[in-house]
Amino acid sequence: MHDIDASPVPGAWRRTAAGAGLLRADGSVASTIFAEMTALAAATGAINLGQGFPDEDGPVEVLEAAREAISRGANQYPPGLGVLELREAISEHQRRFYGLEVDPATEVIVTAGATEALAAALLALVDGPEDEVVVFEPFYDSYAACVALSGATLRTVPLRWPQFQPDLDELAAVVNDRTRIILVNDPHNPTGAVFGREVLEQIVRLAERHDAVILTDEVYEHLTFGVPHTPIATLPGAWERTLTISSGGKTFRTTGWKIGWITGPARLLTAVLTVKQYLTYTNGAPLQPAIAVGLRLPDAFFTGIADDMRIKRDILGTGLRAAGLAVSEPEGSYFTVADAASLGATEADAFCRGPLAEAGVVGIPVTAFVTPERRAEYATLIRFAACKRVEVLEEAATRLASLAGR
Repeated sequence: MHDIDASPVPGAWRRTAAGAGLLRADGSVASTIFAEMTALAAATGAINLGQGFPDEDGPVEVLEAAREAISRGANQYPPGLGVLELREAISEHQRRFYGLEVDPATEVIVTAGATEALAAALLALVDGPEDEVVVFEPFYDSYAACVALSGATLRTVPLRWPQFQPDLDELAAVVNDRTRIILVNDPHNPTGAVFGREVLEQIVRLAERHDAVILTDEVYEHLTFGVPHTPIATLPGAWERTLTISSGGKTFRTTGWKIGWITGPARLLTAVLTVKQYLTYTNGAPLQPAIAVGLRLPDAFFTGIADDMRIKRDILGTGLRAAGLAVSEPEGSYFTVADAASLGATEADAFCRGPLAEAGVVGIPVTAFVTPERRAEYATLIRFAACKRVEVLEEAATRLASLAGR
């Protein structure tokens, strides 16, 4: 987007933009870092490892199911809760992989991607600045924007290089009786961390102690490498206060379809639905049954996508190390974080726009995912997305090698 001076326009947009780090002191709205780096890649011919979307289509069974649904006339409004076929498939998926019993009639809502599920839950469950939402930092940028839109107060717990696991004492010091929601992203974007069992147990203990809701974003649930994904909702005492978000976009390489879902106890989902029905109401009629087909694919598909992503992670990591960058080995997600300080950089944004782009690769400075107060702690870190074709990653690795001689 172009920079826009919207300062005379009143409304909640201002705190939303400020929450996302896009509101300048003069009232103008800056472009997102994703738009800027994508434009930089286009202008320079660099390989764009900034935005986290695949450059390959998903499984043919899923794509054909969408075409078939269109052909049979599934082109009008689906139910507000979502197509029953998909809600049943989500319920089956939770039982099959995690042993969770989820009622498709009352404990599942289909949403316009995970982003809408997140927004609807926050808007439904917080009620002004006296309510606090605890987020692990760095965080996916829409978290801070949605928290700001809701009017709640954002509190953060840092995840530090290179393991990006939270300190349990720091977490306990942040969560308090004003905490309404503990927002968890596991596997984690942007760091690629998978939270350990002791972290998840501490989150549940603190939520119980302070009567908070756990809102967990698990869109990368099937993309972990050598470590299991443990949904918080499976831990003792967690289900009754946990809302779990996921989507088909990352698992089935259909990010543009925006088919997500949120599961949890009916009393919490009733609140979420009350808000969600006035956002999109519903979406993706022919795409919902197609994602249901995907969720019912055999186990080999799910292990296969994790193996495929691990290979891509390793190609990217090898290229980053050959370039002389220090690398945090991710245990999940699309992303790898590298530290440009090992090449003498003091500021990742300048490094991304300068030497990295000149080498022919684009990444995203991790400072785009943190609050202003903590930017110095992450000043030299860069996020790279490995969710590209193998030949693209191999070419990126070749280009990155040129950095070593600079």
